[in-house]
Amino acid sequence: MTLSTLLLAFVGHVTLFGAIQHTQSQLQEYQALRSSLALATTPLGQTDLNGVPVASGTPIAVMSIPRLGWSEVISEGTTPSILRAGPGHRRDSVFPGQAGTSIILGRAATYGGPFAGLSALVPGDTISVITGQGDNKFTVIGLRRAGDLLPTPTSPTGGRLELVTADGPPLAPTGILYVDAALSGTAHETPGRIFQPAALSPGEGAMQTDPNAILPFLFALQWLAIAIAGARWLQRRWGVWQTWIVAAPVILVLGATTADAAIGLLPNLL
Repeated sequence: MTLSTLLLAFVGHVTLFGAIQHTQSQLQEYQALRSSLALATTPLGQTDLNGVPVASGTPIAVMSIPRLGWSEVISEGTTPSILRAGPGHRRDSVFPGQAGTSIILGRAATYGGPFAGLSALVPGDTISVITGQGDNKFTVIGLRRAGDLLPTPTSPTGGRLELVTADGPPLAPTGILYVDAALSGTAHETPGRIFQPAALSPGEGAMQTDPNAILPFLFALQWLAIAIAGARWLQRRWGVWQTWIVAAPVILVLGATTADAAIGLLPNLL
């Protein structure tokens, strides 16, 4: 019963609750980004206006892809928890529209699957990314997978956007898909960087898991098992229907909590 409840909660979380959570997070982040753009306080680099490193999860841009018909707010950071809210900017790369390559990671199936349709993009498609420096237009130059040739390096005044997600069937990826897009026009001023790829945490790379997710999962699983054992004990004394009227809501909530913690153990691009 524990396994059945967990699997049912996991499927419900992936197909429904995760999508609702993603939509709610996007609405909140859009309002926060809109306010920071109006106040000219949107981060433009690894540090804010006071020289303090930008907090993980801070909204930094909004990206639109006409072919896919959606717009998504991009947050700073690429840990599994941050990517639940939408696409995330890899902290060691430049911001979209600046000189160099800006790397954006996004989920392909869970939590709304914002990058589910990236494989449908073709060279010539356009991508728009609005940051604190303005509206940046990119043109897709190609899609690549493991073993494909890397695009030629950008010029000192050029910019590039690299979108990264899981490749293959939903929840059964066969690899990583990369979409490369070139900036139209000259890159914006690029602030200096205070850390490099070596400073990223283990959970921020592509297809990485949350190293801190195992303890919350085991804790939630323990309470789910206790609740189900308690329901079986009460059933012998109260009867089936009386027990499940009381126990079912508790088991469903604990099942959803356990499933939510279990997703942290999966790769961040699923």
